[in-house]
Parts: sequence; C-alpha cells; structure tokens
Amino acid sequence: MIYKRFFDTKEFCDSTYSILLQHEAQNTLPLGNIILGNQGGEETGWKNIKNWYMATVSDNFGKILLVAIMTPPFNITMYETNNIRNDEALNCLCDNLIKENIHVPGVTSENNLANRFAKLYTEKKNMEYSVHKNMRIYVVDQVNKESLLVGRLRKAEMKDLYYLPYWHNAFYDECDLIKQNLYDAYVSREGAINQEVQFVLEDEGMPVSIASTSRKVVTGRSVGMVYTPPYFRNRGYASSCVAQVSQKVLDMGYKYVSLFTDLSNPTSNSIYKKIGYKPICDYQEIQFKNFK
Repeated sequence: MIYKRFFDTKEFCDSTYSILLQHEAQNTLPLGNIILGNQGGEETGWKNIKNWYMATVSDNFGKILLVAIMTPPFNITMYETNNIRNDEALNCLCDNLIKENIHVPGVTSENNLANRFAKLYTEKKNMEYSVHKNMRIYVVDQVNKESLLVGRLRKAEMKDLYYLPYWHNAFYDECDLIKQNLYDAYVSREGAINQEVQFVLEDEGMPVSIASTSRKVVTGRSVGMVYTPPYFRNRGYASSCVAQVSQKVLDMGYKYVSLFTDLSNPTSNSIYKKIGYKPICDYQEIQFKNFK
C-alpha cells in the first residue's frame, strides 16, 4: 500500500476529484470541501485549508483505493473507490494517522466504511467510540408539485439578519451540531445572503421557514439548514420551503438536489419522501472517546 499525505489542496483535487465523482451524490460532503479548498478556502475557522488533513492510499501500481479528508474541528470523511471494500488500505490509513499523531475526533462516512474505520482505529488507539447520528442521503430530480403550494419563497435579504442568527443557532441546537456564538452565526448568515444561497419562506409577509443551498458539485447541489420555529410547525411550511428551494436548484439546470436527514427524525424523512426525494446511501457520524 502507498500512503500519500497532501498539503496542497489543488494537488489533492487533481488526484481525487474524478474518483469521488464516481458516486457524486454520495460524496457531496468531501467534494464540496475539495472544491472549496481548490478555490483557496478562507483564513479562519474550518475553511482554513492550512489545518486540513488530506490523504490517499493507493495500491502498488498507483491506483487510489481510499480517499480521506478532514477539516478540523469536524470529523474525518472518506471514500473507498467504487465503494469496493479494502481493509488493507483502511489499515494503512489508520497506521499513518497514528504515526503522524493526527487528532481524529470521529468519522462521518458511508455506514459500512465508517463502522470499519471506527472499530479499527479505536482498537489501535485503545479508545472507545459511539454512534452519534444515523443519517441518510436523499436525492430528487423531479419535485412533487403538490408540495409547492404553501407560502412564498424569496431570497433572504440583509433585513432578515434580525432573526436569522437566532434561527441558525436553534437549528444547530436541534441537530446537535458544533455550537456557534451569536456573532459567528450572524457572519455565517450574512455570508449566505451575500452568496444568494439563503432562502426564506413567507406566509402573509411573515417569515415561517428557512433553507439554504450548499455544496455545489458537477451535476447537483445540496439543500441544508432547513429550520422552522416550533410555533410555525405542522402547517406544511418546511415541506413547501424545501420543495421550492429544490425546484429552484433544478430550474438552474442541475440534474439533482441532495440532502442529509437524521434517521431519528421520522417526520423530516417522511416530508422529503413526499416531496419526491429518494434514498441513495446511509451515513453514520461516529464519535471517538478518550483521545490519547
């Protein structure tokens, strides 16, 4: 096995991009990061490419078998070429992570791969691990038009910043994501507005639900940060918001729209299916304990 650590995002992109595209919708997470890194990233936070971990494991002929990327403080994510299991390559990656003393807080990847990596890595490190979240990736290429009937969708504007940071943090709390302070939430939503990826669903002029687009890859784009305040729930707002945002993405010429769901939330999974989303892959987010 040949292990290669990358310190140049453009070189990493050139080496792995076409491999990840073999299962584009499954790999929107690493692909989105690679595209961002290839564009230079940003100076602070997780988008600072100087802090990224990027690596591949190849066979003795140079064929890449395993791709791994980690953008601290987030988990490592990886992909086995063509989803073909290769325990030797995975073992090689684990050994080199330990040899280089890379801090790995956990793994977020396709179920089988995530479990195998977690078991192997924690055994080598004498650590424990636990499944933090079971997720599913859905894609849609044709939206059920009946889902578009509630409310009016518009792009978010600067005037919406009086509430968006609070909804942002509420979304993070409900999804058990890494907490952000109010200033960082404000900066995040301000950036989303400037990039024209933040959308607001209104009903009679009142903001009732939000969603944003992210991770633009070759033929698809993702929808995320879907949030409806508790007071406005059970009225079809979230379904309509996601449906209308998804339709906008498809109208832009993309072949599909993808999103992650938490399998512990049957309501959201049911909503997305009614819109027309179909499951393609299960993911797991696994946390490591007693890091040494």
